Amino acid sequence: MNGVFRVETSRARSSDTLVIGISSRALFDLRESHEVFESQGLAVYSEYQVAREEEFLKPGVAFPLVRKLLALNDDAVDHPRVEVILLSRNSADTGLRIFNTIEHFGLNIERAAFTNGASPWRYMEAFGADLLLSTNAPDVRKALENGYAAATILPGSASSLETGQLRIAFDGDAVLFSDEAERIYQEQGLAAFAASERQAANQPLSGGPFKHVLEALHKIQSAFPIEDNPIRTALVTARSAPAHKRVVLTLREWGIRIDEALFLGGRSKGEFLKAFGADIFFDDQQVHIESAQSHVASAHVPNGIVNELK
Repeated sequence: MNGVFRVETSRARSSDTLVIGISSRALFDLRESHEVFESQGLAVYSEYQVAREEEFLKPGVAFPLVRKLLALNDDAVDHPRVEVILLSRNSADTGLRIFNTIEHFGLNIERAAFTNGASPWRYMEAFGADLLLSTNAPDVRKALENGYAAATILPGSASSLETGQLRIAFDGDAVLFSDEAERIYQEQGLAAFAASERQAANQPLSGGPFKHVLEALHKIQSAFPIEDNPIRTALVTARSAPAHKRVVLTLREWGIRIDEALFLGGRSKGEFLKAFGADIFFDDQQVHIESAQSHVASAHVPNGIVNELK
């Protein structure tokens, strides 16, 4: 069995600050620049970026999410901070246009690694990063292999729900939780999965790669009243009753509040995520990402048995 994508839990967090690494192509719209790179090579790409370094880039699919994350630091309430760092395959020369755009939009991003084509995930430990959001799938896989939460941001639509509240939605198995239950479903079928979940209903699931991200968000939420909170989280899962019980008891065991839980019993997730107004949705299965990305920003977590089978 290929273990490349299997991550039972993410590494323990080292500070109270939630540190998120993001690639330049996730933060800004670099499609035109990337086409130059793909079609004409690095030298022409470098000339192209340097010649346009005073031309500001347009926001990318993760831009609204980053703006809301950084806005959490503006609140006078004492709570854990959020830091966003840029992890870019650009060089310092070509990256100047990116930092000019960051300054133009007033984003408080001060730290960055420009690696000139090398994979930047290697700097996550040095920066104390908890999460990598990137358009580069190999970088995401390497980060996951090494115990970090990571997801591939895919082209799509931002939420149409206008609110200053940060709204984040997670799938359960192989994202917040380990893929132990999903493995039974994939290898033995629905009946075996249902029987196993009934039998293990009172046994908490192991943590998945995004457990510590949810914990960090919960710590920030805990500084505010539930009814007036800058963050709202949702679990959006294909599970249904009675398999929901183990999920609820696991979150209770972890001491983590999740604001909304949608047990869809196999229903398509897209319309539900639209109704929730997610600023981003994390899922391990491409079929759910495809359903979601026309409604909300979506990110694929290539973890667990479903990705191994592919």
